[in-house]
Amino acid sequence: MSGAASGSPWRGPARLVAKRIGLAFITLLLVSAVVFTISGLLPGDAAQELLGQGATPEQIAALRHEMGLDRPAVVRYFEWLRAIAVGDPGNSIVANKPVAEIISERLPNTLTLAGLTTVFSVPFAFLIGIWSAVTRGRSTDRALNIMTLAMVALPEFLVATIAVLVFSVKLLWLPSITIVPQDPTLGEFLRAYAMPVMVLGVGVIAQLGRMIRAAIIAELDRPYVEMARLKGVSQARLIVRHVLPNAVGPIANAMALSLSYLFGGAIIVETIFSYPGLASLMVNAVTSRDMPLLQACAMIFCAAYLLLVLIADTVAILANPRLRQG
Repeated sequence: MSGAASGSPWRGPARLVAKRIGLAFITLLLVSAVVFTISGLLPGDAAQELLGQGATPEQIAALRHEMGLDRPAVVRYFEWLRAIAVGDPGNSIVANKPVAEIISERLPNTLTLAGLTTVFSVPFAFLIGIWSAVTRGRSTDRALNIMTLAMVALPEFLVATIAVLVFSVKLLWLPSITIVPQDPTLGEFLRAYAMPVMVLGVGVIAQLGRMIRAAIIAELDRPYVEMARLKGVSQARLIVRHVLPNAVGPIANAMALSLSYLFGGAIIVETIFSYPGLASLMVNAVTSRDMPLLQACAMIFCAAYLLLVLIADTVAILANPRLRQG
């Protein structure tokens, strides 16, 4: 009886988390249909790209038939969806090798870049967000708001171009192309990743910092904060022990939205710095009309975004004391 009673406070949160997981799967299914449809609307196809401009319509039609591109789109979609469900995204039309093998070579590079950018950006974003919230309305807060707004407004290609001109061309400190040796030393590793991480980090720091500021300010305006101040609680203790734990939900959602930006920004950054990641692979797949590879990359990006949002929702649900109290 006591075991059932002790477990009952988590029944509501568990039900909400299960509902979020179900919604994530439904969303991913809808996204798969959108990805397949949009990729099919691209002008030209792999047969035309492979044969070139000099091919006759008969040659193109024969190759399309051989590749199965002349079958109804609905049939091809469900076959592709069934293959994706069992972990087989098919073969690359251009490279003539399994898509899973191509992605497995690139995915660790993208995860490394995203992980390094997260480690670099999140502490700075928390520092800026907390500092700006604590000094709300003062000159420091206004300066930080202007700085983060400017950082958000700057497009990645402009930040990357400026970084290359300053650190590669002018100062000769960092390479303009990201090439990581097989067994790099710590110095070689940091030099190779410095500029891509810095360029991606600019947007993450600015966006996340502004959202953390808004979440903390919302908590600072609550009655319990005023009561804690009247009791003599220091500012640092108030932020660390009271405000941040109560702002976990909004901050988790802010982190999910900001870190999902890495996938969009990585396309430009990987292209500019010739970084062999998943985003540049997807760009190449669009150029060559390699639909299986393009669709697999797009699904990975969408699934990663949904996973971040799902984790943020789960954290927000579990951190809500009202749900745990029934």
